Amino acid sequence: MNKEQVQTALDELKKLPKRKFVQSYDLTINLKNVDLKVAPLDFFVTVPFQRGEKTKIVAFVDPTLAENALKFCDLVIKETEFPKYGEKKTAKKLAVDYDYFISQANLMPKVAAAFGKILGTRGKMPNPKMGAVFPPNANLEVLTKKFRSTVRLSAKKALNLQCKIGRESQPDNEIIENVLAIYNTIAKQLPQDEAQNIKNACLKLTMSKPVKLS
Repeated sequence: MNKEQVQTALDELKKLPKRKFVQSYDLTINLKNVDLKVAPLDFFVTVPFQRGEKTKIVAFVDPTLAENALKFCDLVIKETEFPKYGEKKTAKKLAVDYDYFISQANLMPKVAAAFGKILGTRGKMPNPKMGAVFPPNANLEVLTKKFRSTVRLSAKKALNLQCKIGRESQPDNEIIENVLAIYNTIAKQLPQDEAQNIKNACLKLTMSKPVKLS
């Protein structure tokens, strides 16, 4: 896939009647020849531009990091508050309301004990591979900025990967760069290669029909 293909799709979508609200651009990549029972796809992509929607982050910290974490995270849960927030009903609401969870490294055993059953089944436990488990001296501003530009892509049952990649109010070049970043990362994650495992890719607005990219 190249920039020209994405631009052509954007031009086609822009010809459609305007809605009374700012629509999102949604990307769908349809797969083929992939056995998800053997190799389910579940990974993260950091895109070059934010996608125009608020990404909400929870930090698990001890009291020494709480004040700093409050500057950059949407909710800070201190170690002393784990029992309250770890209650089943409250933890389930957290898992629904927030996108990413990050944790101070030395607290991970306690985080797992308090929140593991709820966050783990939803794939939202702090992920070390993403840098979501951090040392006490971590730069939380840089870390949270990365998470706000990170997309999670998952295919466990249906042969497609879907995500929002921006809003129609953004410049075309931002949408194009986000699409290409996601598409190229997916191509590298597939068990074979792009030609063997990607059936096609489509771009759509919230209220439109999809337009094929490839």
